[in-house]
Amino acid sequence: MSEVQDAQTSKLVERLARLATTTGTTVAVAESVTCGALVSALGEGSDASTWLAGGIVAYHTDVKARLLGVPDDLDPYSGECAEHLASGVRRLLASDVAVSTTGVGGPEPQGPHAPGTVYVGWDDGDRRGHTLLVLDGEPADVVRETVALCAQRLCALVDARREP
Repeated sequence: MSEVQDAQTSKLVERLARLATTTGTTVAVAESVTCGALVSALGEGSDASTWLAGGIVAYHTDVKARLLGVPDDLDPYSGECAEHLASGVRRLLASDVAVSTTGVGGPEPQGPHAPGTVYVGWDDGDRRGHTLLVLDGEPADVVRETVALCAQRLCALVDARREP
């Protein structure tokens, strides 16, 4: 990822910090494919201690099930898994909104899932959903791109909480 894109992620995190502070919204994340990179990026945001509830890195499938309530028989690289991860961490950390990441960073496929197949899940307390990302590049590129897209999704979730 280029320095411009890294700067873009920093700008998104600062936008999220302003939005979350203004709205009094707390944020949580559950990570698999990003392995802690997302919560680390968010932690650099202004006043993160007031809006960032925390994050859970659940890399192993059994951790996803035990800690975040993902059904044992669910494909760990699926959109449904991403939704369960987001809902589980939102409940566990008592936050207002949450996002999650799961997928295959690469360089090798995992079963039928190609490298760069990533799902971002989200839960705002009223609704939950997921987005499929199909990313190119080395595993580090996939992680950086996913972090940026998660920051963007969090901005949208928090922005939607502002009163009209």
